[in-house]
Amino acid sequence: MGLFGKKKEEKSSCCCGGNCDAESMAKAESAKSGGAGVKVLGSGCAKCNQLEEATKEALKQLGMDTTIDHVTDFTEIAAYGVMSTPALVVDGKVVSYGKVLKTEEVVKILQKVRS
Repeated sequence: MGLFGKKKEEKSSCCCGGNCDAESMAKAESAKSGGAGVKVLGSGCAKCNQLEEATKEALKQLGMDTTIDHVTDFTEIAAYGVMSTPALVVDGKVVSYGKVLKTEEVVKILQKVRS
């Protein structure tokens, strides 16, 4: 087959378990703009859940809508360009990734992003 056949084969696989076809990526792109204004991206692990709880508490302290989408679909997470979870998205913008924020940190981020 040669070098080109091998490269093509590698390109067809992806980090998402093979679900990165054009249709699923299009769905992920459209999902980015829908739903709540605040999202936690992650597999649902303990760190993701800690970030979600800190974010809910921060929203509550600020008197904002406490609806949070928890995105576990790796295709949708990849559509945000996030490679390290948990991540926090506010109004379509990734504001933090790769760490669990404390409630006070989320409050500061929300005040900055939504002021």
